[in-house]
Amino acid sequence: MSKVVVVDYGMGNLRSVAKAIEHVAPETKVLVSSSAAEIAAADRVVVPGQGAMPDCMRELAGRGLRDAVIRAAAERPFLGICVGLQMLFGHAEEGGVMGLEILPGRVPRFPDAAMKAPDGSRLKVPHMGWNRVHQAEAHPVWQGIEDDTRFYFVHSYYVEPESPDLIAGSTHYGVPFTSAVARDNIFAVQFHPEKSAQSGLRLLGNFMRWNP
Repeated sequence: MSKVVVVDYGMGNLRSVAKAIEHVAPETKVLVSSSAAEIAAADRVVVPGQGAMPDCMRELAGRGLRDAVIRAAAERPFLGICVGLQMLFGHAEEGGVMGLEILPGRVPRFPDAAMKAPDGSRLKVPHMGWNRVHQAEAHPVWQGIEDDTRFYFVHSYYVEPESPDLIAGSTHYGVPFTSAVARDNIFAVQFHPEKSAQSGLRLLGNFMRWNP
């Protein structure tokens, strides 16, 4: 039986992510774990995240999981969700902390001056609710999901990759921003598939079947 570990570093919607994966991949053993050894032994790794980037990075390091996550992102199918996407990059404006620097780029905040809807009304930050994701390229994790499908977001910061080759999906909220990235065995999204109804479950199922 294959095994997927949902990394528990004290931050994130862990149980709902695990339950969603169990639903789409009932033949898989799903562990929510803060053990570096269990992460190292997993066939697939999922890193969800909620909250402030400085807290997430501190907890990841404090629990001795930083190196295990970096190794997983280099070796096995890896899915990052929300802050689990943001931590793959470098400098984050939130707290001025550095992420894991696995992918080149930074994590800025939505610019206040640009937070206007087409009708001129003010857009709130955090960006919270359903929004469309435009697929930048074909990818196995997008299989069966229509372009511009809506997914559920909750965030005030977003990733800005240095290379457009990393961008797998984009969304517009005041400004266009990257909402999904892909490279080799890594796929990561700003939205929450576990909160995104059937399309989110399809994405999780695709990830569980993906063999990069």
